[in-house]
Amino acid sequence: MKITLYALLLSVVLSGCGGNSEKTFKARAFAASDDFNVFPKSTKDILTIVKTDSGKLAAADRFAIKYKDTVITIDDAPNAETKKFKVASFINTQKTAVLVQSANEKDKMDPFYIVYVNGGKTEVVSLNKPSKGAEDKKYTNGLEELTRSNLLVNNDFFITTINSRVYPVKRQKEVERIQGKFFMYSSDKTTLAFLTANALYQVNTKTGETFNLPLPASLTSQPETLVANIQRDYTWVPNEHGTSFLKKNADDDRIVDIKEFKH
Repeated sequence: MKITLYALLLSVVLSGCGGNSEKTFKARAFAASDDFNVFPKSTKDILTIVKTDSGKLAAADRFAIKYKDTVITIDDAPNAETKKFKVASFINTQKTAVLVQSANEKDKMDPFYIVYVNGGKTEVVSLNKPSKGAEDKKYTNGLEELTRSNLLVNNDFFITTINSRVYPVKRQKEVERIQGKFFMYSSDKTTLAFLTANALYQVNTKTGETFNLPLPASLTSQPETLVANIQRDYTWVPNEHGTSFLKKNADDDRIVDIKEFKH
């Protein structure tokens, strides 16, 4: 009888060990050479998003990321280790790269990462840059979906999900994230304009070129008509490198094609 009970207990323990395992990955800093548009060598070399918790609202849902049967935990000290995420979204159709935001209950200040698989190897890339901006809480908006295929993360990273490209957004001051709100972008979606206290700070995500356009108080004091006034009195003008920046019309009677503007 004792032998039978021991065998039964052992079989239960062994069956319990056959479930999901967990593995911790150290997050590394983003590099300009990173390529997340990875194609799997087999149908098994993909990631899976698993809903672990459901709330009354979608914002309360929580997710885990798995590679095969392994649940991925992220180590990014001094941030707390995490395997539960409030945001989890594929950034390519191959399902080899996922954008996640940890669920450490710091609201929009929770860090972002990209988890991706390349040749059977899993890596975690941090999309978090330290900032000492006086109004960081105001302008740390987490994930902003500018379009279905263009994402902005905390004013610091621009992601195009069509080709899984991640572009760092050049800051006005290196020690602080852009102290402004995304306002609009050029027709080719490569130049982003941010509305700061008294200007439109513009940065091209592909070239890193920037241009700061001061705005008169007569415009910024009327936010309800600001977009219309910008569309009427300003134009996207390419510079000598072909990079478009928004500039004041020299001729106020110029006819502006509204298709030039995306906001």
